Amino acid sequence: MIYYVNVAAPAGGNGSKEKPFNKIQNAADLAQAGDEVIVAPGIYREAVNPKNAGKPGKPIIYRSEKMLAAHITGAEPAKKWEKIDGNVYFTRIPNAIFGDFNPYTTLVSGDWFIAYMTAHLGDIFLNGKSMYEVKTLDEVKNPKIYNLSWDPEFTLYTWYTEQDQAKNETLIYANFQGTDPNKADVEYTVRKNCFYPEAEGIGYINLCGFKVSKAASQWAPPTAYQEGMIGPHWSKGWIIEDCEVFEAKCSGISLGKYKQPENDNKWLKWKYKDGTQTERDCICQAQLEGWDKANIGSHIIRRCNIHDCGQTGIVGHLGGVFSIIEDNHIHHINNKQNLAGAEIGGIKMHAAIDVIYRRNHIHHCTRGMWLDWQAQGTRVTQNFFHDNCLPFDHLMTKEAVGNAGEDLFIEVSHGPTLLDNNIFLSDRAVKLATQGVAMVHNLVAGSLAAVGCGVDNGSLSRISPRYTPYHLPHQTQVAGFMTILHGDCKFYNNIFIQQPMREMLKKNMEECNNFAWDDANVKAGTFKYNKYPTFEEWDKLFEGYCGMGSAPSDRYYTELPVWAGGNFYFNGALPMDKEKDAVVDSKNKVEIKYTEIEGRPAIKTNLYDFLPDAKLNILKTDDIAMAFEPEEKYENPDGSAIVFDTDLMGLKRLSTALPGPFVDKTEVQKPLF
Repeated sequence: MIYYVNVAAPAGGNGSKEKPFNKIQNAADLAQAGDEVIVAPGIYREAVNPKNAGKPGKPIIYRSEKMLAAHITGAEPAKKWEKIDGNVYFTRIPNAIFGDFNPYTTLVSGDWFIAYMTAHLGDIFLNGKSMYEVKTLDEVKNPKIYNLSWDPEFTLYTWYTEQDQAKNETLIYANFQGTDPNKADVEYTVRKNCFYPEAEGIGYINLCGFKVSKAASQWAPPTAYQEGMIGPHWSKGWIIEDCEVFEAKCSGISLGKYKQPENDNKWLKWKYKDGTQTERDCICQAQLEGWDKANIGSHIIRRCNIHDCGQTGIVGHLGGVFSIIEDNHIHHINNKQNLAGAEIGGIKMHAAIDVIYRRNHIHHCTRGMWLDWQAQGTRVTQNFFHDNCLPFDHLMTKEAVGNAGEDLFIEVSHGPTLLDNNIFLSDRAVKLATQGVAMVHNLVAGSLAAVGCGVDNGSLSRISPRYTPYHLPHQTQVAGFMTILHGDCKFYNNIFIQQPMREMLKKNMEECNNFAWDDANVKAGTFKYNKYPTFEEWDKLFEGYCGMGSAPSDRYYTELPVWAGGNFYFNGALPMDKEKDAVVDSKNKVEIKYTEIEGRPAIKTNLYDFLPDAKLNILKTDDIAMAFEPEEKYENPDGSAIVFDTDLMGLKRLSTALPGPFVDKTEVQKPLF
């Protein structure tokens, strides 16, 4: 059955084409598996709560009749502004409008959130762009530029809120910098979600072609109920495609965890167990309560434009397993810098088991992608990353080094995590506080950071290793827990380029070399693995008798071996000293940067003027040593072998291969997507 919705229609419609509903929720109350809801252009100010699930092969489809013309928003128009003086106005909002959730009395809060300033879940938007909350009315009247923001000039557009208890009203004061709010598009947040089922298990939903914006979604750490502006809420088989998702207070799309009432933000509330321990508890509890491939995950997010969210574009823990995230444009996440903590990025996912991230364009985020814990069977392929590092030198303080940002951060995972045919252009390309990573056919014009550090839990004087789980291959069942030994990494057929070092990044690297969480490295190449053994060296540790009664040894706790071959190094990028076939070009100067061709993302480089016509072997799964701890190969989610014969552009390598992500030099002259 097809239901029709048109916001311009009168109330009382029956969902037919002739008498459409005027709210999407009317259709969401009725739609069953196999039904389609077609939504006419317009602004839909509602929080859609899908009541019924689809079925495999028979999803419930919610479709914008015209691409991006139906707009679901968590905001309402803010009218009747009264001028106080100068550029400052105020308005009153009856609290009855908010029901049982008032985002202007609810603070951003949760595990791993750094509450260095008061931040309410509400926001004020001028012409679709969120303004900056401040703590006092005086800061509204006399705003100062907030230099941590990536858009400092706009930080003069400030707002402040307080409650009128006697009248049960929310008061908003705002500085519009000369704009008359009564003649402009000004909105305020009302709803916490835009398209999100209240119940768990509402699976097999397709959301196609909508604009979705301005929800007051709460901070989404892995130890909490992770809500987003859009999300499947602990179910299976959603498809979110061709949508524009923007201006969520915290997270745009959540593939996250369900609520565990006794273990929800427990670190913040109870304090006696640290967050790492409560996260382990979350994982084990979820496994007992139905976290498996049959019920959870296998979602698809594709061709979406996700931008200007406060915490993450896409977030998830446990609920995103076995998913595909592809062909998305994810950009300008956390640029306001008014939210701080350890859960920020264009994509931030824990337990991305067998998740495939491919052909995404990720840029201008404070961190591009963060794969935290259990990146097992995870593949990051054919993506383009750039400008995912703090942009201004004055932000590059010693205190900020661990949050300087990078294209990709992989943290305390045992792998196998596969990075192939990607381009990394940020100063810091990949942060590797982890093990079990294979990098194959990438172009890396930035550094490998945090090698050999960042895996302990920050105790002052006690040993505090982080034990993290690994799983049975291609399943959610926990196979064991182990600390990170470091190493177990493989580097094949990559190109490493040293770009000019920004002075403050270079200074931080020199000053913070012994920082426990991040070495601040901005030197390109694999040289940070110099001290790591080859397989042959490591294997010798186990010669002879190794069982009970053998002599004491560190062999079970030493760094794991590292492999490298077929890599090329330019502009002073350095290979690891045990890499026997490294090609180092110390003569030519390679230039590379982001550009656009015909309005589409591309790179501009002279690299292929100097790259030799190398004839490298085309690699496959069996050419790469399996990830040590889970004893799992770098393979497809169905267990089949990967052959690395397809480049970033989707073209086939034939009998031999060039290093890097392109089949030949002509491809670099074309748009990437």
